[in-house]
Amino acid sequence: MHLSPADYQAIYLTLKLASVVTLILLILATPLAWWLARTDSRAKGFISTFVAMPLVLPPSVLGFYFLLALGPNGPVGEAVQALGWQALPFTFGGLVIASVFYSLPFMVQPLQNAFESVGKPLLDAAASLGATAWHTFFTVVAPLSKTGFITAMILTFVHTIGEFGVVLMIGGNIPGVTRVASVQIYDHVEALEYSEAHALSALMLVFSFVVLLIIYSLRSRKAAES
Repeated sequence: MHLSPADYQAIYLTLKLASVVTLILLILATPLAWWLARTDSRAKGFISTFVAMPLVLPPSVLGFYFLLALGPNGPVGEAVQALGWQALPFTFGGLVIASVFYSLPFMVQPLQNAFESVGKPLLDAAASLGATAWHTFFTVVAPLSKTGFITAMILTFVHTIGEFGVVLMIGGNIPGVTRVASVQIYDHVEALEYSEAHALSALMLVFSFVVLLIIYSLRSRKAAES
């Protein structure tokens, strides 16, 4: 078994997409998860449902609606073209936008669980000592939620790597632009290149196993420390 130059190109594009999506979601999902963990707003149920939707909707459905929204006649597509930018479907930027939403629950939910586990007495104690909300978050909440951050980032990264339906709908199959590893495997199978498909699939299988092993090890260590 060996990997072709096209396989390496697909792997690079996949890792690039997963890294960009993970970074964006870390920035966007952290305040959202903190709000969900602490709010008593009636909107919490609606927002939580919206965040969790990618867990239950078929990826092809999400990809289809993203294609409509980002396309030339969609609301986002028209706005982008009015600014003189390239249409987003079948571009790396389109993949990033769709993947951010598709992987949203994998970043938000572990962070929300971690934030909810931080006891209110600790927050009250920090506030009584004159700590601002920002200072309390970065000196108390963030260190106590370290395992949650690591888990959320790993799950988001791996989930993005495993995407197929969404990326195929919004990105198509353009070598070096939108052809990620999952699409490359599909191409190999369509061409009856089973040994090539096996090589790339086996690599992703081993990678996924190692990542999940790390997550479960972190959880076991945290449980032992508590």
